[in-house]
Amino acid sequence: MKILGNLLWLILGGIVIAVEYFIGSIILMLTIVGIPFGIQTLKMGALAIWPFGRDTRVHERSSGCLYIIMNILWLFCGGIWIALTHALFGLLLMITIIGIPFGMQHFKLSSIALNPFGRDIITLR
Repeated sequence: MKILGNLLWLILGGIVIAVEYFIGSIILMLTIVGIPFGIQTLKMGALAIWPFGRDTRVHERSSGCLYIIMNILWLFCGGIWIALTHALFGLLLMITIIGIPFGMQHFKLSSIALNPFGRDIITLR
């Protein structure tokens, strides 16, 4: 069921979001300062391609000052736009009954896009 959900996800907007993440990560990695942001964006892009059966968890180490500063910088450098894109796709998909699970995934990714630092992607059993 996860495979079918992920394949439908790609058709219903997942590929657009993943391309947005990957283009953003390439642009961010052009500078030395942007490399940590680009790496995190690559992780989020991998999650955006195949979201069903995967989730993120916040670690205890994420309460440090560096993660807070990185999340604030990320919010102003592009996180807000990616989160708005997720929210827009989520609202559009929630109109139909078939689109509800996909809309929920977009809302999950929207919250992750607002503060990605200090999170790890895990596979659910």
